[in-house]
Amino acid sequence: MKIIMIRPNIGILDVKGGVEVPFDDKGRMEPLQLGVLAGLTPNDIEVKLYDDRLEDINYDEPANMVAISVEIFTAKRAYEIADEYRKRNVTIIMGGIHASYMPEEVKNHADTIIIGDAEGVWEKVLEDFKNNSLKEKYYAPTGPPHPGKLIRRSIYKGKKYFPVSLLQFGRGCPYTCKFCSTGNYFKGKLFSRSIKEVINEIKNQERRFIFFVDENIVGDKENAKLLFKSLIPLKIKWIGQASIDMTDDLELMDLMQKSGCIGLIVGFESYTEEGIDGYGKIQNNPYEYQKQIDIIREHKIHIWAAFLLGHDEETFETLQQTLDFAIKQKFSFAAFNILMPYPKTPVYQQLEEEGRLLYKGKWWLSNDYRFNHAAYIPKNMSPEELTEWCLHMRKKYNSVFMIFKRVFSRHNLLSLSNIILLWHMIWLFRKETFKKQNMRLGFQRNSRNM
Repeated sequence: MKIIMIRPNIGILDVKGGVEVPFDDKGRMEPLQLGVLAGLTPNDIEVKLYDDRLEDINYDEPANMVAISVEIFTAKRAYEIADEYRKRNVTIIMGGIHASYMPEEVKNHADTIIIGDAEGVWEKVLEDFKNNSLKEKYYAPTGPPHPGKLIRRSIYKGKKYFPVSLLQFGRGCPYTCKFCSTGNYFKGKLFSRSIKEVINEIKNQERRFIFFVDENIVGDKENAKLLFKSLIPLKIKWIGQASIDMTDDLELMDLMQKSGCIGLIVGFESYTEEGIDGYGKIQNNPYEYQKQIDIIREHKIHIWAAFLLGHDEETFETLQQTLDFAIKQKFSFAAFNILMPYPKTPVYQQLEEEGRLLYKGKWWLSNDYRFNHAAYIPKNMSPEELTEWCLHMRKKYNSVFMIFKRVFSRHNLLSLSNIILLWHMIWLFRKETFKKQNMRLGFQRNSRNM
């Protein structure tokens, strides 16, 4: 038996001369979720990975089953791939958070969908397939990531990924911000693997640079402390995502630094109190930002600041204030993201009720939607104005002059190796940020090998 697992691309880049080429993400990382499923697959079943971001898919290669992970930005392309395989009568299994939120949409392109965390039912799916009793839907329980199983990283061999290993300690977040699909999916709950399993996972892979993909690695602060204590002897370097209220616990911050943390993605979202209230991000307080930033930097941790632009109190003035704040702080990285209405979130439901959604409410399927564009009507400006302003903020913050100021600022001069890594990452991030602007989702029948 043979299973092909596929990580879809996002879409098409329009280049000079009207020639269309697929998006080529130079910062692409290993698709962790497919490595997890491969690890849960019995050894007598052959597993092959096609990563649509970096290689052509051979649709005519014999396979018994194709498994596709669906995220909202890759949904359009995922459906194109699935439909092409179905023409060849290959069984299609689709899962991922988008399948959990939009099961009827995804079901139109699959024989079977998995709703929930696939680890809980994957072995049952394989057993049913062998017995010709495959169901149309499987409802998987929510729980810790792949308990008792190692990721099968051999499926990544020979592919050009960014040299960092992805791991997951836990899933979920204690907060349910109004815009966040993940937080609302887990309903404020956290599920963690045993620390022993995480340590074993790290020891069973080659790299010493780890990216913890947890939505909020400090969501359970006491459990996070136990993890960080266990990481110290391994002498690894790691990055992750964390809520800014971690700075309330200095013991946690000390252990984080000692464990090898060199950088964190931190969701500031808004520089105004009105914006934070509008997003329902109760763990943030703009009046505390400076003190919190200072604490993170005292622990020699780089900050990747994430901002979410376009709340109902947003104005051209608040956008400028956000940009000025980021420039003043000289964050190692800053992402200026437009508020995206993800289905089933409170933000989506509000915009839908008020008739402010564009693209008939399904921007991820629209032929007209472009990446990094507003998909709804803001209150104090037009969608086009919000889109242009966010692009302006990215251009300003990532200008050559600003990059030099950031890299050689006092708090970023931590060590020579740190400067070299930061320098490389900043230029990569700059290039990929501008490359994706205006990208069309899906290949829209101009696909390779179709």
